Amino acid sequence: MKPAARYYYTLKDAIGCGKRRYTAVKVAEDMETGVYDKPLPCFGCGIGWFSFLLGFVFPPLWYYATFLYFGNYYRRDPRERAGLAASAITAMGFSFVLLVVFAFRWFYYL
Repeated sequence: MKPAARYYYTLKDAIGCGKRRYTAVKVAEDMETGVYDKPLPCFGCGIGWFSFLLGFVFPPLWYYATFLYFGNYYRRDPRERAGLAASAITAMGFSFVLLVVFAFRWFYYL
């Protein structure tokens, strides 16, 4: 919820007096935190970007993030979508490089 909406006041008619007075709809202290106010897991950067960065050291993490991406994990928190997509693209590129290296070795040593 936007910060300006926390202090939203509305005009309400008093039935018996005929006067108008302001009444608070909600008090700012009673507002619960929103879904996206919580920090992302993995040190605040999200599972996707965490897998993307650590994938350069341990490439199977890219495939794990790709599995999460195609499993629609980002529907729980849309902030995860960019990192999971980046990991999926990197996993595809890494797979292509591995395929070229193995094909080159196969045909070179035959």
